Order: sequence, then structure tokens, then C-alpha cells
Amino acid sequence: MRNRVAKRAAVGEESGMEHPRRYPLIFNPRARSQKGGRVLGFLKDHASRFAVYATNHAGEARELAARLAAAGEAVVIVAGGDGTLNEVVSGLAGSATVLGVLPAGTMNVFAREMGIPFDSLERAFAVIERGFVREVDLFEANGSPFVQMAGVGFDAAVIEETTWESKKMLGPLAYLLAAVKVLGEQPPKMEVICADGRRDEGVAVLAGNGSLYGGQFRFFRKANNRDSKLDVLVYKEAGYRLVLDSLRGLAFGGIDLVASVSYFQTEAFTVRADREVPVEVDGEWIGRFSEVRFKDSTNRLQVIAPEGPLAGRFAETLKSLLQWPRRQPELQTTRNR
Repeated sequence: MRNRVAKRAAVGEESGMEHPRRYPLIFNPRARSQKGGRVLGFLKDHASRFAVYATNHAGEARELAARLAAAGEAVVIVAGGDGTLNEVVSGLAGSATVLGVLPAGTMNVFAREMGIPFDSLERAFAVIERGFVREVDLFEANGSPFVQMAGVGFDAAVIEETTWESKKMLGPLAYLLAAVKVLGEQPPKMEVICADGRRDEGVAVLAGNGSLYGGQFRFFRKANNRDSKLDVLVYKEAGYRLVLDSLRGLAFGGIDLVASVSYFQTEAFTVRADREVPVEVDGEWIGRFSEVRFKDSTNRLQVIAPEGPLAGRFAETLKSLLQWPRRQPELQTTRNR
């Protein structure tokens, strides 16, 4: 479904005359990129366009979004990072309310996926004002909705170890420092069971609704967030090998091209581990579980986005600078050793 609804939300109903109304905007004042008052300054400059709801504790963004949707708001805007966005998505799930995004976090993965400008609040708001709507799939991991991706094991452990304070101070580097700590831990053993009967084994699992992970890295190269399928990566090796193989796979055009990773698409699957392991959805840690069930939430999310997605500028630039070739034959030799 693709249409335009933001204009409807921006038209007053008290008279036949069009005039700006205030979009309800859920705001996370703790998001790192708001340092220096960038977002606060933007909101002040556009104070007549927003009714701001600032969150004070975890889960409040979800509650606010659900309340606004129940009140019949046509559009709800979120200004924050992927964690705040995930809460708002959870609150809007199953409603007719359309999501607008003002990226204001560390990675802004979903905004990048949808082609929403992540480096300019003015341009992101211009996208909202144009009001072009796309529908995307929503999935669940043990009942927790996610719109971009989810992880079981290593990457969730990194998120679990990364504190808000370190993210505020160091930005993306905070995840790298946490990863160094997690790399030395003994990995769990996992079994992956798909709805179609396929089985696999590994030490860590990533599931992508969209193609991007960790910013502008295209981990799930076949992903389409409108095909009702998850793209799944199952890692066979842990520790530094997991990281090196991920980097090597990205360099050669696909993480699944290295021998230590399997890649498949499925509508639903279950992960069973030999102990409780950390799980994250959209970059937010949700707990530790010995069994994680992934499935379609049966709801779809309506999102205001550009009519044509932006190109993956960072990944393409990096690839061009390093002149990485697609050397698939050599990787195939690695598989056969």
C-alpha cells in the first residue's frame, strides 16, 4: 500500500481553510546525537508544528504511541534512535496510525533502510511533510516486535554489555569496546528449526527484515521488508573468527559467501540454545532465553518514507575506496577445504 496521508494530518478540521497543525512527536532526550542541543534546537525552531511528548523511562514511548494511536492520530513522529523507534513501533502495531521518523540516534539503521535522511533533521521532516507512505512487515521474537532485525547470542551480548553512558560518551566505539570483552567468552550451542522443517546449527544467529545491520552494512543482501520473510544468518564460528568472517564476507559481496556462515530465508523459525542466551530486537536487549521463537506479527507498519530509497552511500564509498572485488571462486575453495 502506498499513498499520502501526512497532508491529511496537517490540515485543520475546524474550517475549510488549510493551516498547519501539530504533529504528535515522541522524543527521547537521552539519544546521543541530541548532544549539543541539535534536536532540541530543531524542535524549538519548529515549535508550532509539534506537540512534543518527552520520554522519561524505558517503555514510555510504547505507552505514548499506543495512546496516541487509540486516540485516532493519523501520524505519530518519533525523534530518537533505533531503541526509541522500536518502542514506538510496538505501540503502533495493529493500528492505522502512520509512523514518521526523525533520526536522532547513534546508528539510525531503520531510517537508512527506508532512505530517510539520517544526517539532516530538516530533510527528514521534509520527507514527512511530503507524506508518501510505505507498508513494511513486522516480526516478533518471543512476542517482542521488530521492524529491522534481531539477534541471538553474540551481537545481543555486545548490546547487553554496552551501557547508555558509554554510548553517550563514545558513540559507535562503545559497541566495539563491548565486543572485545564478549569475544573471549565461551559461545553457546544453538539449533535453528525452520517452519518448513529445515534445521541448522551454530553459535550465533541474526535475523533481518531489512537488509542493513549496524548502520549502513548490508548483511542481508536478499532481504525485502515487504516479502513476509526473514533473512537468517547462522554463524558456525565464535570469537574473532566470527568478526573476521563478517568483515571478509562484506568485502566479497555477502557474508553468506564465507564457509562459516549459512544464509536462508524463512517465514518463521525457532532457536534453541544449550543455555539462556541474550536476545536483541532492533538493537535493544530484551532478555535472556534458551528458546526464541521468530514469527510474523500479522500486522504491517505504515511508514512515511521517500518515494525512491537513497543509495547506500557509506557502503558504496567504502567499497570503492578499498576496491574490494567479488572473489567468489576463492571463497568457494575455502568451503571445500
